[in-house]
Amino acid sequence: MSENDQSQEKTEEATPKRLEKAREDGQAPRSKELTTTAVLLAGSLSLLWFGGFLSNNMAEVARFNFDISRDSIFDTSFMLGQLGSSFMYAFIGLIPIFCILLIAAIVGPIALGGWLFSIKSLMPKINRMNPLEGLKRMFSVKALVELAKALGKVVLIMVLAVILLKSLEGELMALAYEDISISIIHSLEMSAWIAIALSMVTIFIAMVDVPFQIWENAKKLKMTLQDVKDEMKDTDGKPEVKGRIRQLQQEIANRKMMAAVPEADVVITNPTHYSVAIKYDPDSMETPILLAKGVEASALKIREIANMHKIDIIESPALARSIYHTTKLDEDIPKGLYIAVAKVLAYVFQLRHFRQGLAKRPTFPYAIDIPKDLQF
Repeated sequence: MSENDQSQEKTEEATPKRLEKAREDGQAPRSKELTTTAVLLAGSLSLLWFGGFLSNNMAEVARFNFDISRDSIFDTSFMLGQLGSSFMYAFIGLIPIFCILLIAAIVGPIALGGWLFSIKSLMPKINRMNPLEGLKRMFSVKALVELAKALGKVVLIMVLAVILLKSLEGELMALAYEDISISIIHSLEMSAWIAIALSMVTIFIAMVDVPFQIWENAKKLKMTLQDVKDEMKDTDGKPEVKGRIRQLQQEIANRKMMAAVPEADVVITNPTHYSVAIKYDPDSMETPILLAKGVEASALKIREIANMHKIDIIESPALARSIYHTTKLDEDIPKGLYIAVAKVLAYVFQLRHFRQGLAKRPTFPYAIDIPKDLQF
């Protein structure tokens, strides 16, 4: 199957990178029903909490507009100022409710999908102007669900509204016989409780809609197995590129390692397959360290550099193999090899004194014991 075969089924869950890109494109689960529920409940509760304050303001507006002198009525410039003052009275009474509705309108969408602002989602899309695509959206599963939700809301709210009006018929009729100020407060309280009861219907619809929106969004973001593989290639890099990078890194490390060989005190060999370069300065080091190591071609190169710089090359196959397999570059020699390495270094230092005419020719310590757990 080709990499671009679009017939593959989207069976894989969206990767973190796919989810991040979707958010950048403005795609996240959203529930209109959750937002509607939040706004309705917030508006109903705010009407209940601030109903008294609002009713006092409305009563003040009524008194202000009905208590007008005869002279003011015939003043042609009076009505505009009266209208502005009435508007201010009403607006002040509505400010707390508007603030709560604004907060609910912001929190409702954020509650599902989180805060998201994307320029891409605001850009016009040509495919949305395609009539065929429009027809597909009209008869899609989502459109049918939206239709079912709308019909469900209308039916439930109508049924509940009829039940509420029937049960409150006596109180509603009694409003006509109450004092005007009491009637305003009473009617606002009744309106608030009716609104709360009606908005409770949307809670049940939101409980169905929220899981559906999460499921649908996850379905849209699903990927084919080939999509996941392509993303891994883009993220981690193609194997051949990664191999080339590792090769370059190895070459750089080898050059750095070879440059350190001239500083070594001794090179211990296998003699043909392994080479390790050891340095030890009694004045500045507690233990010997490994400057370079290699096998085959690298081992030959280490010996070649050692010969060029007149560094002693000692053949000790078991010790060379043990150091190569147990020690990393620029690290101390393992404790188990201290005695073996010390014997070699002592021989090398004595050999230097002999060449300077300061001592007799030393004897190489052929009996170099390697602990069993360090033998390779």
